[in-house]
Amino acid sequence: MLVPIRHENMQGRRWPVITIGLIVLNVAAFLGTHWKLEEQSTENTQVKVHILMLAAMHPGLNMPDDVQQFVHTVETKKPGIWKQLQNPNRNVEDAWDAHLRMEEEPTAWQEEMDGLSQRFEAIEASSLLTHYAFVPAHPAAVSYLTANFLHGGWLHLISNMWFLWLAGFVLEDTWGRPIYIAFYLLAGLMALQVHAWFNADSLTPTLGASGAVAALMGGFLVRFPDVKIEMAAFLGVFRVYRFKAAAYWLLPVWLLMEIFSGAIFGQSSGVAHWAHVGGFLFGAAVAIGIRKSGLEQMAEKGIQEKISWVSHPLLDAASEQMEKGQVDEAADTLKKLLQEKPDSVEGWRMLQQIYWRKNDMPAHREALEKLIAVHLKAKETDEALQTVQDFRSAGGEKLAAASWLDLCRQLEDQQKLERAVEEYAQLAAAYPAEKQGLLAQLGAGRLCLKRLNRGSDALRYYEAAKLSPVPHLDWEANIERGIAEAKKFLQEPVAQAAPVSKTGV
Repeated sequence: MLVPIRHENMQGRRWPVITIGLIVLNVAAFLGTHWKLEEQSTENTQVKVHILMLAAMHPGLNMPDDVQQFVHTVETKKPGIWKQLQNPNRNVEDAWDAHLRMEEEPTAWQEEMDGLSQRFEAIEASSLLTHYAFVPAHPAAVSYLTANFLHGGWLHLISNMWFLWLAGFVLEDTWGRPIYIAFYLLAGLMALQVHAWFNADSLTPTLGASGAVAALMGGFLVRFPDVKIEMAAFLGVFRVYRFKAAAYWLLPVWLLMEIFSGAIFGQSSGVAHWAHVGGFLFGAAVAIGIRKSGLEQMAEKGIQEKISWVSHPLLDAASEQMEKGQVDEAADTLKKLLQEKPDSVEGWRMLQQIYWRKNDMPAHREALEKLIAVHLKAKETDEALQTVQDFRSAGGEKLAAASWLDLCRQLEDQQKLERAVEEYAQLAAAYPAEKQGLLAQLGAGRLCLKRLNRGSDALRYYEAAKLSPVPHLDWEANIERGIAEAKKFLQEPVAQAAPVSKTGV
């Protein structure tokens, strides 16, 4: 199974309030309807199947108009199913079916049909699926909107919301909120319509945001074709393989798989593949139109005006140059900006993206290191950690010693103790002959002894500090005291134990 984890364009200029709002709305709709949908679906299916059985075996029975219309629809649009129901030698489906076959009185048949018809009408009157899911054979107008906010299960919801987040927030940041929300709602409508064109006779309710989300993927492909997407391939319970692939080939492969699945399996797979295909193609086409019509440029101008109080003319110029594909010119502009404002997060962030596009990995890693230092200076530890992950994913082996030590201390301040020890240990191993390496050994030993109750690890770190080639006369007393306390801890673990504090990243 392949799952996207993130992509390299995960930063935005403003809070993605529309994307967050859509996710909240979908989750709220799910929590408000899921259990009711499950209950109604089971009862609805049973009643409809019994009506069809009874009507097929005894065609002369009287039925209300809405029940008659339902039976007629199945009879005309699903002749294979209808013929099977008429077969007196078919297999018995359930106890109700077995009882009905033993009944010989026509009045009993009519009474049964009357009872089923009443239940049918009552269910239809209150059915969420009937009123709000999309049924291709007879779609309700409101269902073109509401079906996009209903989901059949937790996995269905979570997967759609994750894809919505990955593709949606960056398009919202690029197109602006009015264009983005209009695009999303129209895409959901169009995806359902394409599904209806390929399944015109289907009575199966369709629900979920996947058509609209597929449109976001199509728009993402047009707008960010070179962006690399990090994927996780789950090869077994404990085997995960991670790799990166550019959007320009990964997303078309997904589209071809959907086309193939739709052509081969149709509705039998239980997935609306043609809604995905229709949404994706609609999204790509509209994204091209937005870009060529000038709407995107107008939206960009409006966004820049709203955030101009934190923007810089050189940053704006670099953004325009990148839009035009002038990456070398954009890099030169950003270098001028960073000479003036060396702590510009946006400047370093944009510069490292340019080096990534140019496949200049040494320069890319250097810019990431600068960005890490800026985040640490601003005490933005979580952002620094994320950038550290990007640095290591790009092949970076070790950070600058001073920044690395600062990161360890900030992790410790935030009570992320296990991660702090891990980073201290890596720092010490990377810089064994530097002052920061010695301080990292002392920091790891102190945390293991005082906070994590890991006496043997503490002793190992303190003894390594004692053997360090770095002159450590000023820390000799601390080292000796640490060794003594670690040995005492190991001799009397119960008496020395202190409350454990573990906070993950």
